[in-house]
Amino acid sequence: MQTSTQFPKSIFGTSCLGNLFKETPFEVKKKIVSEVIQANPHGAVFDSAGKYGAGLSLEVLGQCLEELKVNPEDVTIINKLAWKRVPLTTPEPTFEPDAWVGIEHDAIQQISYDGILECYEQGNQLLGSYLAKVVSVHDPDEFLAAAENEEDLKQRQNDLLGAFRALNELKIAGKVDSVGVGAKDISAIDFISDHIQLDWAMFACSITLFRHKAFARNLLKKLAKQEVSVINSAVFHSGFLLGGEFFDYKKISLETHPEIFFRREIFWVTCREFNVSPAAACVQFSFLFPEICSVALSTTKPEQVRSNIELLNDEVPLAFWYKLQERGLINADL
Repeated sequence: MQTSTQFPKSIFGTSCLGNLFKETPFEVKKKIVSEVIQANPHGAVFDSAGKYGAGLSLEVLGQCLEELKVNPEDVTIINKLAWKRVPLTTPEPTFEPDAWVGIEHDAIQQISYDGILECYEQGNQLLGSYLAKVVSVHDPDEFLAAAENEEDLKQRQNDLLGAFRALNELKIAGKVDSVGVGAKDISAIDFISDHIQLDWAMFACSITLFRHKAFARNLLKKLAKQEVSVINSAVFHSGFLLGGEFFDYKKISLETHPEIFFRREIFWVTCREFNVSPAAACVQFSFLFPEICSVALSTTKPEQVRSNIELLNDEVPLAFWYKLQERGLINADL
């Protein structure tokens, strides 16, 4: 039972509502959600996950929508499932160290038939009056990579496929509209797509100006043949390409990663030469790949919501891409 999943070009990523890298006041978060609603009169799409702030993102999103009196029928909520909120028993959360600020819970990964259903139920409880109708298995790559041996890997693969069986049962029952997957190491998406008919997939940190290997490009073509909608995310590499100090959710420095800083400087110099904003270049690069239908973007500043959406309409000259190829930043065979 497959349904063609249609997404708008712009999806709002809600990691900021879960205090990614910084703690944002609730009133500011509500203003961000309000701006997203106003900027998407035909229906906003919010991408969230139990991992974002150990469920804080889902909780805050539900509270904001409730206080703004948004009709549940007027929003679509994506919940990437697999991380379950649990009590915080250590000084800092144990998942993604240093990434989440000021949160009061921890999170553990639960990928199995029963585990994914627990995450689904908890997610909807956190959302309150709102339901996630678009769901996925989140970070299956991390789950598989944690295997201690071949036997453990086999068990984890079976548990992963069991999680998708549970989600597809929710879909058949009409409780969710579509089922997908989100991962950084997209070899996990490749494995899943060999066994499961997905509705959609989210690539993170895999189709960007800094990373777009042949494997990723070939996987896009494979998913297109399977009629799987693809959302691109983390196109700024956790804000690094715009000047941040985190790269793929980890803090780095010039001393430890000089080559990455050097590539960023070449990128910035080229942007200045062609009067192209780095943000527009990162977003528009996604759409050089026809298989990508949407980009998920996040911000901690309400005033940036509309400017983020405008990035989807910015024009980047062809000569800019050729110059990046000439300077070795993007592959010459694109």
